[in-house]
Amino acid sequence: MRTLPVLLLLLAQPFWEARPPEKWSDAEIETMRHASPWVQRVGPAPGLLVWLATAEPVMEAEEEARLRTRRTEKEPDPDYAAYLTENRERSFVLAIAYPTLKDLGRAEEDRRMERECQMIVGRKTYAINGEFPPTPSDPVPRLVFPRVVGPADKSVVFRLYLPGLNFPERELEFRVKDLLYHGKLEM
Repeated sequence: MRTLPVLLLLLAQPFWEARPPEKWSDAEIETMRHASPWVQRVGPAPGLLVWLATAEPVMEAEEEARLRTRRTEKEPDPDYAAYLTENRERSFVLAIAYPTLKDLGRAEEDRRMERECQMIVGRKTYAINGEFPPTPSDPVPRLVFPRVVGPADKSVVFRLYLPGLNFPERELEFRVKDLLYHGKLEM
């Protein structure tokens, strides 16, 4: 009889599958934005926060956080928002929370980042399609990748060159099966 509660706990759905975003607690919104399958820390502790910014549950959590705090200073850059409206079916975005942005914006380093940032799916390697540099209202660099990952893929690996950091080469891997939201792959 004691195993039944444990079994029920194991079968329970994650909060993002069980309830709509407006029913998520503030702590659950923070979990979605900082410790969900769509978010990783990369590099030496404490690590950089890197997330799949165009994943529907992440976007919903960010919007819900904005609504609850009535903050407008963290609104996405208008150019970025327009790009997503036109290209969401063809591209997805990987966002990186930098500890300081002072070392970004150097032309040579930016070109190196564009050359060296890659996405690996299976045996194929893809370059970034572009980037959205940080702005005062949206202080997060965002890398645009082609939307070529499918539900049958096992993982997607990102090899990143992040200018301005000690040891700027970073690598992270997302398991595709963990990126399902309401039965659909979300990136």
